[in-house]
Amino acid sequence: MMLNQALEYSTAYLLLGGNLGNREANLKQAIQLLNDKIGKVIAFSSLYETAAWGKTDQPAFLNQAVAVQTNLSAVEVLDLALSIEQELGRVRKDKWGERLIDIDLILFGDQVINIPDKLQVPHPHMQHRKFVMEPLAEIAPDVVHPVLGETILSICRNINDPLEVKRL
Repeated sequence: MMLNQALEYSTAYLLLGGNLGNREANLKQAIQLLNDKIGKVIAFSSLYETAAWGKTDQPAFLNQAVAVQTNLSAVEVLDLALSIEQELGRVRKDKWGERLIDIDLILFGDQVINIPDKLQVPHPHMQHRKFVMEPLAEIAPDVVHPVLGETILSICRNINDPLEVKRL
């Protein structure tokens, strides 16, 4: 006799970005692969164009926040996101350098995860970066940051980041 066990689902919030090639097509392809490999994409933000952050002598980025309902662990989501980056042609050279695609795990339900040199959730710098918070606030305004105890919208409204982020 088999018992029915309900699968536990979490919502993973990811930030997609890229500044090389057909940026919009790369983001669309990444969303399709997230849906195919990680879980059901339940929301995605508008596209946002942002000047490069960290290393500024490169083309502007397109960014987009995505919410995925998944029964995978955060580490499994991260590993699959990295494999999707590779599948789409990502080559890691310079920190904050140019890239075809970047997929960052920003939040994973209300979990706080710290695996040194592997994964930190919530993303440790999200609350300081307008290019993360504005798209995230569009799809998850009432989600509470599990460490700061504030909603995403509240954090976004109070962010002190001079970088221009333009919703397309």
